[in-house]
Amino acid sequence: MDTIDVLIIIFYIVLTLGVGIWVSKRASKGLTSYFLGGKTIKWYYLGLSNGSGMFDVSGTAWMVGVLFLYGAKSFMFMWLWPVWNQIFIMIFLAAWIRRSNIMTGSEWILTRFGDGKAGRASHLIVAIFAIVAAIGWIAYFFEGVGKFMTIILPWDMSIIFNESILLTSDQSYALLIIFLTTIYTIKGGMFSVVATEVLQYGIMVIAGVLVAIYAFVTVTDVEISNVISAEWASIFFRSELEGSWTGKYEAFNNLIDTQGYKMFGALIGMSLFKGFFASIAGPTPGFDMQRILSTRTVKEAAYMSGFTNLILFIPRYLLIGGIVVLGLVFLAPEMALSGQLCLGDLEIILPKIINFHIPVGIKGLLLAGLLAAFMSTFSAFVNSAPAYIVNDIYKKYFKPKALDKHYIKVSHIASFSVVTLGVIMGFFADSINSLTLWITSALYGGYVAANFLKWIWWRFNGWGYFWGMTSGLIIATLQFLLDQNKANFDIDTNLYFLAQIPAIYVFPVIFTVSLLGSFLGTLLTPATNMNTLKEFYFNIRPWGFWSPVYKALKIENNTITKNTDFVGDMLNCVIGIIWQSSMILLPIYFMIRDYPKTLITLFVFLITSIILKFTWLDKVKKYKD
Repeated sequence: MDTIDVLIIIFYIVLTLGVGIWVSKRASKGLTSYFLGGKTIKWYYLGLSNGSGMFDVSGTAWMVGVLFLYGAKSFMFMWLWPVWNQIFIMIFLAAWIRRSNIMTGSEWILTRFGDGKAGRASHLIVAIFAIVAAIGWIAYFFEGVGKFMTIILPWDMSIIFNESILLTSDQSYALLIIFLTTIYTIKGGMFSVVATEVLQYGIMVIAGVLVAIYAFVTVTDVEISNVISAEWASIFFRSELEGSWTGKYEAFNNLIDTQGYKMFGALIGMSLFKGFFASIAGPTPGFDMQRILSTRTVKEAAYMSGFTNLILFIPRYLLIGGIVVLGLVFLAPEMALSGQLCLGDLEIILPKIINFHIPVGIKGLLLAGLLAAFMSTFSAFVNSAPAYIVNDIYKKYFKPKALDKHYIKVSHIASFSVVTLGVIMGFFADSINSLTLWITSALYGGYVAANFLKWIWWRFNGWGYFWGMTSGLIIATLQFLLDQNKANFDIDTNLYFLAQIPAIYVFPVIFTVSLLGSFLGTLLTPATNMNTLKEFYFNIRPWGFWSPVYKALKIENNTITKNTDFVGDMLNCVIGIIWQSSMILLPIYFMIRDYPKTLITLFVFLITSIILKFTWLDKVKKYKD
């Protein structure tokens, strides 16, 4: 590390802490102010904050690895999350969620199922899910930032006592960065999070553009074409991945065989199946939903979600594409020679390139940008999870009447508790990949069925929601425990066989069990009170199977109209997914100098943008708040 780079990083950390603490004074007015910024923050700031929160280090390191190994078609790996749930939110869900006018995702559930026993059971299970998911994400960040910092920074931060390692260097680095981020997040709530994330987004964009320029100038077209093949640059695929590597790079094809993604057709089919239901289910109760609820109006909630898509992918993939191009030319030959490749080799491509192939100055800015990526995502989760602990559990069930200062102090304690539990979980995680698959495929699998049904079926009630979520989470937890202990099972046993199944392929099992729990819980218990359903439907106005509720409302209010936008919304979602995919592929093709595909992708982006202007944006402008 050159002195200039160290000074840039120190300046960035001091600036971020200063901005976060300076803005924090505005967070002391109450829980709405602390967790939602008083619903006064402008939509474009929230959009920048939301995009910044999705630009994390662990995810970036993982995306660098899969783009390096699988080529352009790796953009479909993003569907594991599924990344295009942001499109569904933009097209119709943001408006539905914001119309509820509440503070958290679990509080929103009470508007759907009422405040009786069934409603409270469903309300509680969502709060628990939000907390568990946040802890899982913090563990994911802990794992990623530690590995990243250890390879980048020259100092050994290991803590040894009596010749035993208490903390490894990567754990110490992770704890230090997490501590610094937690300070301003807890101090300032949503105001500090948004202010610092807007600053961090700017730094990340500058870093991404500089790396892209450097890679473009340093690496020639011939050097790139000597490493990648036409298959690497293609987005088309067959049922099985054969691998696009030839000659001295054959070892990378062997690595593909060990990743669990070789049956690529089945993987994409499963991702589409899961992605559709997960996307209609809506955002999980985390920072994304919190940004929607923080907007000033319904119209601005839709604007904010669309803006998040627009500003996130191109700068992020300029950075990823630049790193991958440098990795293909400078690291691929040396990695292929080693022969025995493993997942860890892919996860350290990002820090290795930064360490050895990025010049002084740009390295400092890039490190500051990646630190910003980590800190912004981490702070978003640290701010969102305590809202469920304080507002939905502590305030509702333990101390419903207290001063705002008391609740904010409890929020501080809750934040520290969530961070501590996440860090403890991070100590026991195998890798970024294992946490990614658990969160995206297993844990969220337990969320999908019940949250899909809550929008579209009037008869679905609080007990159905509770048992649907609970059964899904139980199966998801069992899958995680099997995966973490697969090395301890005897070969040829049933447990060993079950532990080897990739998490994405367990999703149908989790979904089916959760769906069964949802139906049984609903049909064996009374329907939700009709007055609650009428109020919900009148405010939110979703499409789906709501005829009895609509007819009851029609008798009282003859002017009410039914939502018939399902077909239009789904067509917009398809166009939106193509639009989003073009923003991922555009910088990739540009960075590998495939100019014909770059122009085609740019054309697709422009055409889909124009279509969405008429089919979505013009419609949003007519929303009444």
